[in-house]
Amino acid sequence: MSEFQPGDRVILMAAPPALLRGLPKEDQKAIRSIVGQPVTLAGFSYGQAELEFKDAKGDDHTIWVETTLTKAA
Repeated sequence: MSEFQPGDRVILMAAPPALLRGLPKEDQKAIRSIVGQPVTLAGFSYGQAELEFKDAKGDDHTIWVETTLTKAA
């Protein structure tokens, strides 16, 4: 799975095109803005990392990405 535990801070190394496809522009922008920035690892689901973050407006977001796209913060 991963060497990380829920609650750890991790860095999303890339925003996969499949994740962004079909999302509203503001959500795409929010996800792109966290690439390279520490975010909270909330847990794991079906082998993917669940990441939580706030956008520039303070809105909460949760995304699921392959664990290989994360590294230690």
